[in-house]
Amino acid sequence: MDWREDRIGSAARGENPTVLASLPSGYAVIGDIQFLPGYSLLLSRDPSATALSELPREERLAFLSDVDLLATAVERACRSADAGFRRMNIEILGNTDAYIHAHLWPRYDWEPAELIGKPVWLYDPANWSAPSTALSAAHDALRAAISAQLQALQEELAAS
Repeated sequence: MDWREDRIGSAARGENPTVLASLPSGYAVIGDIQFLPGYSLLLSRDPSATALSELPREERLAFLSDVDLLATAVERACRSADAGFRRMNIEILGNTDAYIHAHLWPRYDWEPAELIGKPVWLYDPANWSAPSTALSAAHDALRAAISAQLQALQEELAAS
């Protein structure tokens, strides 16, 4: 079975190559596509939960806290790597994949003017499958920077 068919299970088994870190509520992963460099997700540890509201309140809050942690790490790494970094967009949708996950989209000044203030879902669908936007070795430095930022943030939390 391809790891993409069971992203959470493959992360738990150490078979998902996109995993950046294991967090208390889930798995921080870098996106398969990188038309906006640094795109990452947080996958819930619970593959059976299909909506955030299905988690007990404590687990829900832990997930949202980990989303914040990952978003901060992505923001710091992307801001350092690209002077055109603008902001982070965070989305928890669940319209396509029936497991809890959050999308963390870095947004940049260099994006097309007609899309810069719009949801990323309005980008040309080719961005989602084009080999030129796929996660590759070209993203290794950014991936390492996000992982390092995430580790530093986790250490800060543990020390406080």
